[in-house]
Amino acid sequence: MADAHPILVALFVGFFCAVVFSCLPGPINLTILNEGAQRGFKWGFFIGLGATTMDVVYCSISFTGISQIIDHGFAQTMMRVMGFVFLLFLGFKFMFANSLANPTPLDRAIGKLEERIEQKVHPHSAFATGFVRVAANLGVLGAWVALSATLMSTKAFFSTQEWVDDTKAAKAACVAGVFIGTSLWFSFWSFLASRGHGKLSAKSLLRLQHISGVCLLSTAVYEGVRIAWHLAQHRI
Repeated sequence: MADAHPILVALFVGFFCAVVFSCLPGPINLTILNEGAQRGFKWGFFIGLGATTMDVVYCSISFTGISQIIDHGFAQTMMRVMGFVFLLFLGFKFMFANSLANPTPLDRAIGKLEERIEQKVHPHSAFATGFVRVAANLGVLGAWVALSATLMSTKAFFSTQEWVDDTKAAKAACVAGVFIGTSLWFSFWSFLASRGHGKLSAKSLLRLQHISGVCLLSTAVYEGVRIAWHLAQHRI
């Protein structure tokens, strides 16, 4: 198959990754679920918009930093392996979760950090609430660092080029896809929360978590096979 345009590929993968990760249960989805049901769609929408803005900031920082080291062959291989392990970990964690109320030690540490930052900042608007909650969650930045490294070092399955080329245009397109996918998901979730009037429950997020886990595991297995094939071809 002829190579697709790098900009379109980057836009698509940014959108896809944003939707998958936005579906994962977290403080923003739970906040929108609660606040949207009580205060309506507009309030939930602006919480999501604030979260999307900070998510895009972290995504942009990740792509900028990764591009400085991705040119080195060994570093590129290590990034691919780290990305594979990260996706595998998240996939198993989310796919086999039995409850949303069983946080890991890392989740609890992040939660405490979020509480401390919110106590100091005291966000009053819906936009500020979403923005601060994502800014306080350094796990989001870590996730984007691992994901951006994987996307910039892994070739698309239908192409000979990486998912995101190491060019400003491709990275900007991926960030744009992240913004579109994240904002659309949070808008959709805000609408459901406002229309549900409390009928939506954490079980809805748990189902979405399982679906996202399947997607992440499938991606991890595919990437693991490609890494093994690459190492087999280049072994001495």
